[in-house]
Amino acid sequence: MPVKLYNYFRSSASFRVRIALALKGLPYEYVPVHLARGDQKKGDYAALSSDSLVPLLTLEEGAEAGQHLSQSMATIEYLDETHPTPALLPADPLGRARVRALAQSIACEIHPLNNLRVLKYLVKELKVGEEAKNTWYSHWVRTGLESFERQLARLPQPESSTYCYGSTPTLADCCLVPQIFNGQRFEVNFDGLPRTMAVFDACMKLEAFQNSQPSSCPDFEP
Repeated sequence: MPVKLYNYFRSSASFRVRIALALKGLPYEYVPVHLARGDQKKGDYAALSSDSLVPLLTLEEGAEAGQHLSQSMATIEYLDETHPTPALLPADPLGRARVRALAQSIACEIHPLNNLRVLKYLVKELKVGEEAKNTWYSHWVRTGLESFERQLARLPQPESSTYCYGSTPTLADCCLVPQIFNGQRFEVNFDGLPRTMAVFDACMKLEAFQNSQPSSCPDFEP
């Protein structure tokens, strides 16, 4: 039996894991959890997920069958350790640290300020208007991507890298692409980010990224 991936088509954290599974050619059962409707806090899923977040990966085979993995970064590293080809982290310690730093710049610095529950809190609890909410979103995404662009430029031989780090996609690319997708929805200005956007374009030429995007999900809503 394949693993089960509980996820939401628009969730960038879920998108990361879908990319990783696709890059590794791993089949999975897609289980939708509609965050905007609050499904993460209801019924069976609330009983499964300790933090009421997505994604959640349920293992269906071997000694670990029935185990649940939360948090996208930990889940992707588990997949990389248990299915090491193609590798999503470099073989050398310095390379791994650099890729993790790029990935965490998005997952830890940009994404937490702009995920759905934060935006909902701004609107519902703090009474922030739609325009102000979108300004908040665009500011933090743009600021974070400017930092990301500088990091890419300072890597060794950045011109020779097709992707964030080298000639094959890594954990960093799994994080970057969903963030760009979300930024596009909010009309974030991507001008002046040539390396970042070149990496995004290179990723989107690959079937693993194309087939993992929100519009390819069975529960997609425009």
